Amino acid sequence: MTEKMSSTMRCWVAGEEPGLENMELTTRPRPVAKPGYVVVKTEAAALNFSDILMVDEKYQVRPPRPFTPGQEVAGTIVEVAAVSQWNVGDRIASKVLWGGFAEYTSVREDMMIPVPDQMSFSEAAALPVVYLTSMVALHDCVSVGPDDRVLVHAAAGGVGLAAVEIAHAAGAQVIATAGSTDKLALAAEHGADVLINYRDEDWKDQVNAATDGLGATIIVDPVGGDVAIQSLRCIARRGALLIVGFASGKIAQLPSNYLLLKNVTARGVVLDHDRDADVIRRLTGLTAALLEQGKIKPVVDTRFELSDLPQALKALGRRETVGKLVLRVHSQDVA
Repeated sequence: MTEKMSSTMRCWVAGEEPGLENMELTTRPRPVAKPGYVVVKTEAAALNFSDILMVDEKYQVRPPRPFTPGQEVAGTIVEVAAVSQWNVGDRIASKVLWGGFAEYTSVREDMMIPVPDQMSFSEAAALPVVYLTSMVALHDCVSVGPDDRVLVHAAAGGVGLAAVEIAHAAGAQVIATAGSTDKLALAAEHGADVLINYRDEDWKDQVNAATDGLGATIIVDPVGGDVAIQSLRCIARRGALLIVGFASGKIAQLPSNYLLLKNVTARGVVLDHDRDADVIRRLTGLTAALLEQGKIKPVVDTRFELSDLPQALKALGRRETVGKLVLRVHSQDVA
């Protein structure tokens, strides 16, 4: 079945040369359904730091150029293949490898998450990457629980705020770092127990003081660079440093002697729907349960429309946002 619609769509295309300045809002043929894939009318498309890296050709995933960036969408299914477990009209959210900054998106059926009627598409667009990434970090890489002291960097960002909520729901002590009073207040609203401005030179000492000198048992780090290195000064013995990303633009060269002295584990966190399907299925179920219980509530920033993508990516890169930055693509049901 197919919704009556145009054969073309507006979408952003990253050109042959890297850089945001080489992106263009243009018209391309809309995708068509095929086995294993549906076509979704994109109501909302969420932004990630990895989008900037991908456009700049600095990310580990490098699509053939030119390409349409965007890895996180929510919307309504408008076309399915002849055989599909999904139906036209179903509300879904999904991660995509790329292609999300467009009016219509081709989405793999095994990556999709059903969206309840009471949830806005903008909230739903925050789920597939940041919440599942934080779930993988805290419920697969480690098993967070009431005995843990969890330090979350960039705690008012997408991944950070999700990690705050998930750690709080597990009963852990949550220590949040962010760069302003307003951002720290937001982290507190979502479950952070200790608030630290990372611009304070003694933020490591503050973490140690908040944990009675024991340090954080788990550190969630979406920032990288010097933040990752300095985090080893306030990590607990046998603690885990979970490397989620490099929002600072710098990849940390971790001193192995620090890992050795405290028997610390440094572990990367990544979503792989092909290799970790069972894990992702389990964590998707846990995410849905926490949503239903009201223990997680995505915070979204929807001030940008599809045509504003370059400005939105620049705002994200300058850390001028809180929560999850989401583009309004079609205006229906977007908070």
